[in-house]
Parts: sequence; C-alpha cells; structure tokens
Amino acid sequence: MSDNHLSDTQFSQLPLAEPIQRALADMGYTHCTPIQEQTLPRLLEGKDVAGQAQTGTGKTAAFLLATIHRLLTVEAKPIPEGFTSAPRALMVAPTRELAVQIEKDAQPLLAHTDLKMTVVYGGTNYDAQRDAVSAGVDILVGTPGRLIDYYKQRCYTLARGDAVVLDEADRMFDLGFIDDIRFLLRKLPDPTQRLNMLFSATLSHRVLELAFEHMNDPERIEVAAEQVTADKVTQKLYHVTKDDKLPLLIGWLRSHDPSRTMVFINTKRVGERVEDTLQANGFNASVISGDVPQKKRMRLLKEFQQGEMPILVATDVAARGLHIEGVSHVVNFDLPQDAEDYVHRIGRTARAGAEGDAISFCCEEYVYSLPDIEAYVGFRIDSEQPPADLFAQDITIPPRRPRKPRSGGRRSGGGGGGGGRGRRSGGGRR
Repeated sequence: MSDNHLSDTQFSQLPLAEPIQRALADMGYTHCTPIQEQTLPRLLEGKDVAGQAQTGTGKTAAFLLATIHRLLTVEAKPIPEGFTSAPRALMVAPTRELAVQIEKDAQPLLAHTDLKMTVVYGGTNYDAQRDAVSAGVDILVGTPGRLIDYYKQRCYTLARGDAVVLDEADRMFDLGFIDDIRFLLRKLPDPTQRLNMLFSATLSHRVLELAFEHMNDPERIEVAAEQVTADKVTQKLYHVTKDDKLPLLIGWLRSHDPSRTMVFINTKRVGERVEDTLQANGFNASVISGDVPQKKRMRLLKEFQQGEMPILVATDVAARGLHIEGVSHVVNFDLPQDAEDYVHRIGRTARAGAEGDAISFCCEEYVYSLPDIEAYVGFRIDSEQPPADLFAQDITIPPRRPRKPRSGGRRSGGGGGGGGRGRRSGGGRR
C-alpha cells in the first residue's frame, strides 16, 4: 500500500492486543488507512460503528482487528448446555466471494492466537462446512442462507456472541437478504452486550435504519477520498453502438496486453456471448455469474488470480469483495445501471496504491446511466469516439447459444440488474 493511502497513525500507537501487534509486524503493516484510523479507536473502546468507505480502503482489516482484539480481551461466556459450538463473533457477507475473502484476510491476523475461524456459504461443501461449524468455532463468517440453515439445525448457537459484523450492508438489501439479517441479529445477545460493526459503500436511509435498530448508539463514520473513484485509475469512455461493442472489445484487447483484465457485463446471457466470442478469437477467457456452480467459480477465480487465465468476464456478483492483485484493466462492456456499481467495478484495478485503467463502452442501451455515474463520481469521464482502426475487422462470430427454459431461480447478476434502474435522467452525450 502506498504512503499516499495511509494516515499518520501507527498501529503501534493503538491499544491492540499483543498477538495482533505481532501479526501486524509479521505482515509489515505499520500505519492505518483513514478508515482504520477513524474506526479502530472507537471500536477498541467497545463502541459501535456504522462506517462508510470506498472499496479497497482497508475496512475489512478494521473490523477484523477490532473483532480479534475484543475476543482476546473480553472474557468468554460459557457455552450453553446442549451445544458444542457457540461462536463469539459473527460476520455476515452478501456473497460467497466476499465471505471467502474475509476469511483469507483474517488468517495472518490470527497467526498468534488460538482463535478458530470457519467460513460457510452456499453451493458447495455442505456436509464439510456443517461439521466444521458443529465442531466449535470462535469466529463464524458466512452468507445469510447457509448461516440460517445451520442455525436451524442447531449446529451452533449465537447466545454468547460478543461481536457482529455486517459487511456491504447496502448489498444485503439489493440481494434481498434483509429479513435473513434481522433473523440472525435477533438470535444474538442484546446490542448493549456485544460490539456491533456495520460497513457499507453507502449509508443510505435504509442502511442507517438497520443500524440504529440492531446496534447500540453507533457512530456514523464516513471516509471519502477527494474523488469517489480510485485516484490512480485512468478512466476513458468510448461511445459505440451496441452492435459494434464486440469488434471494439476484440480490437482493444489485441492492441493491449490482457494479462489480467476484468470485463463487466450486466446480464449472464451477454456474458456468455462475450465469453464465446473471446474464445473463438483466440483469447483465454471465462465468465462468472451467480449461476456458475461454486466449485467452478472458485477454480476460475484461482486461475485468474494466478495468471493462468488472463480475461475474466463477470456480472456484478464479482464487482465487490474480490481482492485480486495486479488487475491491470477493467472494461465495462456494458455501462452499469447503478452509479455505485461503476465505482465498485473499476475499483478492481489500482488497488492498494497501484495504477490501472478502466475503459467503458457507452452504447444506446445504457447511455442513460451515464449522467448518474458522472454525478456520483463528481466529474465528466474523458470520452471519445473510438478510432476506426481500433475495431477488429476479421473477427470470428460464434453461433449464439440456445436459450435455456427459465427455471425460476435467482437472478444471476448482482446489483444493477433489471430494466427499472436504468432511468432516463437527462440523456447522455452522443
């Protein structure tokens, strides 16, 4: 992390438990980020926080440090009779990827403690995850559905919870999890008997209502950069017709080095079309969406992280919570219909002070999202008509995949799906 993204406050100045200080020293972390500087002193005093910060600012480490410190310094309540597992901390995330990332970030911080952490999520490893929870765990991380499933099976109790974290709370609403969240929170001890942390990209009215309903007088803390988007992301927007986006994508990739490029689309079907076209033209690419089986999704993410697969096509299910080092380019093949999703998408590059490029294709279908995006980021994105020689002329267009019958399952995208959110707000530049 570059010095430009750190505060003057050192971790050694904070009253963090000694095993945590040792872990931070092992990791080479010396200074807090702004969100850590503002939240940790209050959290270490046992006071609740509702925090807002842009992606990649260190909020995950903030709530992990506060949680681990509390479990090391507050006497554990006895495990209720009839249970072998009674987690002392609960961390709820909206997506499988984010839950896994929290667990990954926590491991080095737990290195000098005896605390045990388990992560649970849907789609895979049902029996193994249930056995791990039932065996006993100090910190339980997971997505709402799987957490409730195991709770109702009496695999664990939340009766001795000392800390709770809601990460990406706004996303919980977007994905329809809010009733599940309230179910879990009501199973914990009274808010005055635990440390409550809520983090969100936005502290909207509905998020704050949740915070004040289930937290103990939380302090609202907002850390805003000088601009909403990462300051080391070079942003460019191409005005292009919908039919010309595939030739432009192929031509652009041929003229750049797609060593680690994320291509964002709004729907699973468009993602499949982009994946098929890229593969037909010699690019190693795969698509991930909510409908991709969990084992395959984790394998694809690993291949992308390790550089074996240079191009990852993704719906907004992958826009938040993924910490992949070295993403050089983000391409918005479809301009997102939600301004916040634009920020989260391009935040996949230029992480932790690195530099990166974000290129957006603005077509007639999604141009109406552009004014909202520019109002949100606070400036007009540099735009131009792409030069003619950037369009690939000799591309192979594969046949379209046959449509599968609708199964009535959940939508594949993340936030931003559905035609109602791309409202016409003043029209876009043409």
